[in-house]
Amino acid sequence: MHTKLSLSGKDRVRWLNGMITNKVRDLAEGLGIYAFVLNPQGHILGDLYAYNRGEWFLVDTDQGQAEKLLAIFRKYIIMDKVEIADLSEKLVAVGVAGPKARDVLRAAGLDFQNLEPLKLVEATWRDTPITIACGDNAAVESYEIWLAPERVASVREELTSAGALPISPAAMELLRIASGIPRYGQDVHERDLPQETEQLRALNFNKGCYIGQEIVERIRSRGAVHRKLSGFEVTGSLPTPGTKIQAEGKDVGEVTSAASLPLPSGDRAVALGYIRREVANAGQRLQAGEAELTVASLPFAGIFPK
Repeated sequence: MHTKLSLSGKDRVRWLNGMITNKVRDLAEGLGIYAFVLNPQGHILGDLYAYNRGEWFLVDTDQGQAEKLLAIFRKYIIMDKVEIADLSEKLVAVGVAGPKARDVLRAAGLDFQNLEPLKLVEATWRDTPITIACGDNAAVESYEIWLAPERVASVREELTSAGALPISPAAMELLRIASGIPRYGQDVHERDLPQETEQLRALNFNKGCYIGQEIVERIRSRGAVHRKLSGFEVTGSLPTPGTKIQAEGKDVGEVTSAASLPLPSGDRAVALGYIRREVANAGQRLQAGEAELTVASLPFAGIFPK
């Protein structure tokens, strides 16, 4: 579940540009970016998407982070003409993902031109104003329909009638792990630095000052961090998050997420976690408790149709 916030006021562009790791100063209306919020030491306090809605920004973040990020934002609004509001009671999202996502939307009466990732399009559907947002999951096509909460049930029924299959939060978690997408609070924590997460799409190195920027730039100029987020193919018992990863008996990392993926060819065990860069080569074999891990690229190969 995600929470959506509105960010308005004449100082919104300058202020938000100084708060997050990506650039919104030149962001075109109807487009979004992914970014981190850092502390002055460069550690990650949270992540979010920010969309330019013209006279305001829509900030989209995981529900579990919303209260924390709201508190951080309000702390840094001092003399700035910026107003923040929680849109949870006015705007919710229904997601559609998979290789047939466009076909389902089209069958339900939602036909639109191809959208680039994080682009929005406005529409009226069954007399209901909606916004369609294209997701940025590189592994699988995905969309969200943003609309008023009271219309969610009818939209779900329409999508189901058009061929969509409702899925559980547990299935969504399997999709996340298979796609190699880290989640804040699970795979990303306040101790982590942006470059360690391998989410370079969240960083803009030409945008000027923001909180934590000095540390991010120092890491970039000096080369690389000592560890990185990686994927692993698992043989043996599925390791639990927190299990230490070892190479030749020495700790070199830690598992953060693990899943057994139910595929047509049979169950496939995979994991996400951090390891030291010197052992992060594809095919490298490591240990995690009773399991053997093989370093793999993300998203995991052979899962999603081309």
